[in-house]
Amino acid sequence: MQTKYKLIDCIIMRMFNPPHPGEILSELWLQPLGLTITQVASHLNVTRKTVSALVNGKTGISAEMAVRLELAFGKSAESWLAAQAAYDVWQLEAKRESLGVHKVAV
Repeated sequence: MQTKYKLIDCIIMRMFNPPHPGEILSELWLQPLGLTITQVASHLNVTRKTVSALVNGKTGISAEMAVRLELAFGKSAESWLAAQAAYDVWQLEAKRESLGVHKVAV
């Protein structure tokens, strides 16, 4: 039964345009806590440019950044990476046909 529910969750996740993880960071932590990009960069021990690029959707979340975010804000690294993966897959859906991939005959 558990596998069935995971499949349903996966289908539901692909039915909407998920937000970029930087938007999640901004809306759930930066804005409510009144934190600036500079302050967050200091807490994460990264450059201001790195956090700015993330918050503005110019870059994605790496495994290392996911761990940094977990340490700073408490949300698990896996959930940050899942949010990034959901966003990435959604963005690629429009390019599906142009990838030129052919199914392997089994």
